[in-house]
Amino acid sequence: MSFQTLFTKLEDHTLIITINRPDVLNALNKQVINDLDAVMDRVYKFPEIKSVVITGAGLKSFVAGADIKEFESLTKEQAIAVAKRGQAVFSKIEHCPKPVVACVNGFALGGGCELAMSCHFVIASESATFGQPEVNLGIMVGYGGSQRLTQRVGKGRAMELIITGKTINATQAMNYGLANYVVPQSELLDKAFSILRVCHQKSPIAVGNSIKAINAVWDEQVNGYDVEANLFGECFVTDDCKEGIQAFIDKRKPVFKGH
Repeated sequence: MSFQTLFTKLEDHTLIITINRPDVLNALNKQVINDLDAVMDRVYKFPEIKSVVITGAGLKSFVAGADIKEFESLTKEQAIAVAKRGQAVFSKIEHCPKPVVACVNGFALGGGCELAMSCHFVIASESATFGQPEVNLGIMVGYGGSQRLTQRVGKGRAMELIITGKTINATQAMNYGLANYVVPQSELLDKAFSILRVCHQKSPIAVGNSIKAINAVWDEQVNGYDVEANLFGECFVTDDCKEGIQAFIDKRKPVFKGH
């Protein structure tokens, strides 16, 4: 896989995606968004990719926000289109049927915080900083931050972080529910792989259906309980279900094949 703004590496069935713009702290521009969209299409398509890690190049920044130079002369209509494009790509990450881990190796500000929140797990380095400081520029969150931050940390804390533009450190982020784990910088990938190795041992159908059911909590167009029941039923027509039940009866580890 070759992209202008991303490095990709497939390791142990996990695609490591590194946003590679360290000279601008991995800021999100139009090309990064397009590349993330394209690489996620491949994640959905190729069965040899069982999970994803997203991180930033260098030691300072995961993603320090949007590339503000691209915002200088936007009209209202253009700004709406930019926001909807970013939301669509981040939604593709959030709804990926394969586990996606954000390894936050520094600044996760603005669009960077929004990108991290679109992932299923967030692992932060001890030096990580999170925030939605868009109000300091006279604008506001646009890539889903008002929705995902509220979902993760609650209305009160989301109001405080978004309206004041304050930043929080990794420990605060974990205490708020924004990050799952905080580890030394050198252990970020090891921690991600320790989680993903466990996920890889499960039925990919059950994992994907679980992600879909959890995401249904925030979909006002559906009844989450109905979604869960239907997905539960779908599992029972799979060979993985038969294998899992038989392995439990036989007191052995199941071998899931994804069908």
